[in-house]
Amino acid sequence: MSFVPVVPLPGPAGWAFLQRTRDTQQTAFEAQPRIQRNISEFEKRIASITSAEDLVGNRNLMEVALGAFGLDGDINNRFLIEKVLSSDTQDRTSLVNRFADKRYLSLSRAFGFGDAGGARTGDDGFARRIVDAYRNRQFEIAAGEVDPDMRLALGFSRDLAEIASRPSLSNDGMWFTIMSNPPVRKVFESALGLPKSFAAIDLDQQIGEFKSRSRQAFGTDDVKALSASDRSPEIVDKFLVRSQIDAISTVGFSSASIALALLQS
Repeated sequence: MSFVPVVPLPGPAGWAFLQRTRDTQQTAFEAQPRIQRNISEFEKRIASITSAEDLVGNRNLMEVALGAFGLDGDINNRFLIEKVLSSDTQDRTSLVNRFADKRYLSLSRAFGFGDAGGARTGDDGFARRIVDAYRNRQFEIAAGEVDPDMRLALGFSRDLAEIASRPSLSNDGMWFTIMSNPPVRKVFESALGLPKSFAAIDLDQQIGEFKSRSRQAFGTDDVKALSASDRSPEIVDKFLVRSQIDAISTVGFSSASIALALLQS
């Protein structure tokens, strides 16, 4: 029997419960046979994998590798993933650098098959880092099947911090990266009250609006500042509140009813 994360309420109240109980819930989730089998296979075999071809030929290893970067949906795209993993991440013209979604670049960099230094799969701590990321993201997926907003909230601070830590990116470059990362973008769009049609406007206009609204809502448009441990939870809270308001609004509640529901949560 599979373990289903418990999220008893939507919005901030459900988020608070999930944060309090995450360690216990995640331990129970990770005890499932499929998760344990994939982890065991990865830890046992990954150091001997030295090429993209070897990796894509083992589905258990692929599940962990892709799952660690939130790319689970590509599990059957073996040809594409082999090309991604074989790319030279230092070559700006390589396939992996042409993707707007930088999760592929992070995957390729982590394994290093196409880079000058070669495979990093035998490095000290490599298996542990990938497995830890896999565990966390799989739990996020499971929580998201109960409440999609919880998956976004669970991964937001980590993903934003990863974007902010890239030394080669300017602040505008970080905003463009946020715009190309669907989960992080969704949290920002909701937290800042941007309409669904927003993605259709010119990219330069989008970044200007993101920065302007961020300054209004959080006092800064500096992505590094927004990613700080005392700031990113504020973004998540605003995202969850707005998301709950939108959900309640769709069933025709009055504004007074919405405010009461949020206060009671």
